Amino acid sequence: MTRLDIFADPVCPWCLIGKLELDAALVNRPDHPFTIIWHPFRLNPQMPRQGMDRAEYLTAKLGENAQAAEQAVADRAAALGVTLNPATREPDTTDAHRLMHWAGLEGCQDAVMTGLLRAHWLEAEDIGDPETLTRIAAGAGMDIASTARLLASDADRDEINSRESHARQRGINSVPTFVVADTHAVSGAQPATLWEGVIDELTGQTPL
Repeated sequence: MTRLDIFADPVCPWCLIGKLELDAALVNRPDHPFTIIWHPFRLNPQMPRQGMDRAEYLTAKLGENAQAAEQAVADRAAALGVTLNPATREPDTTDAHRLMHWAGLEGCQDAVMTGLLRAHWLEAEDIGDPETLTRIAAGAGMDIASTARLLASDADRDEINSRESHARQRGINSVPTFVVADTHAVSGAQPATLWEGVIDELTGQTPL
């Protein structure tokens, strides 16, 4: 197997696009060699715990380019058959990343990341809300009571901060960033065809 490390934040639109493209490639190459591990990388580590209005956040971050940036993402998603319906609040994703950390211990990271992306980008839900996170965890097969108890605590907040700092020290400064076999880094939402080519090269196969 080949390790594929993915540094991502579920509120990053290009992480959504990147996962959709990667998932499409994995469907087309079901015998792929990847073992996928998701890593925390918050776009907004200073975001207040209660989050903030998304429109205000985008205006403050992107200014007059906010609308064009939103449209670019919507167009790319539409080309993949997805209609965006994002949350109206920009959340603090620390708890979402804590949930992803616990999901990694239970072997269900992909299902949890899928749930986080769907909730934030397609169902206009607040993934900073413990109830939303607990429901996503339950959908991935995690224990509801244990997840709720952990979310109510400060468990593993330091772990998220440490892993994120380590990623930045390695030179990772944007998401999504994909690292293949701990050697080759690829940044940005790559098309499915690129991943199919990588898989074919790794497996020594020629596509039909």
